[in-house]
Amino acid sequence: MFTAQLANSTEKSNILSAPTDLLKEEIDQVANIYNIIIEFFTNYSFQLVGALIVFIIGYIFAGKISAWVLKICLKNKLDITLSQFLANTTKMLIVVMITIVSLGKLGISVTPFIAAIGAISLGAGLALQGLLANYAAGFNIILIRPFVVGDTITVQGVTGVVEEVLLAYTLLKNEDDVTITIPNKHIVGEILHNSRHDSLLELKVGISYEHNPLDVVKLLEKTMLSLDIIGDNGKLQVGIDEFSDSAITLAIRLWTPTVNLYAAKYKAYAGIYSALDEAKIHIPFPQRDVHIHQVAQQ
Repeated sequence: MFTAQLANSTEKSNILSAPTDLLKEEIDQVANIYNIIIEFFTNYSFQLVGALIVFIIGYIFAGKISAWVLKICLKNKLDITLSQFLANTTKMLIVVMITIVSLGKLGISVTPFIAAIGAISLGAGLALQGLLANYAAGFNIILIRPFVVGDTITVQGVTGVVEEVLLAYTLLKNEDDVTITIPNKHIVGEILHNSRHDSLLELKVGISYEHNPLDVVKLLEKTMLSLDIIGDNGKLQVGIDEFSDSAITLAIRLWTPTVNLYAAKYKAYAGIYSALDEAKIHIPFPQRDVHIHQVAQQ
């Protein structure tokens, strides 16, 4: 009986001591980590501070050099898209070099990183073929420059003013202030419409057959010129478009700034209505003549 009590007491003692041992091990691990951190900062604190200072100074220097390159390009009237590309590329190259110098300050060799980057690049190139195609297309756009910032382009059924050309994609903005992102691989090799700063505005109006359409054409030309909606190229065409069933259809074609396309459309139609109403020219509505034939009963 005494032996059994002794065994139970020993078992309880082991159970109570187990958490104590576990806690001691955790404290020892934390102490070891703390010692490692203290030793690291003691040995490498000056290297860390030096590397950080070098990186910060280099990053600021890269920004100033990038701004200087952009200023030089714009001063020499280089295209804004190409200027931004050269400035951003310059900054990126300087930051990469500064990063290598900073790692060297810490005593870290960049040779293994270069080898690892090469291996990763090979795998990433296979996995990201679509993204790389966008970058290749963007580089092509920047060099060939089929359009520049501020141009109005239509591609893949989308129309907008070019806001920015990046390596991966191109940003357009329409009159509704909607930003449209088009991957560059969907631009290169496709049919591209570039109308520069303006867009074509086509209008139609019908007049009654009782009026001379040539006189109305001159009236509409004068009205369009007075509205101040025609673009810099000054293109305006007004003529007879069709002799329809109930009216003579007149067509108006003009180029107007893309940013005010719909505003110009509404202003033009309001001007057309006022001019025709003032000149007492009728805009007919569709008419149908119905003839009823009565069949004599036998």
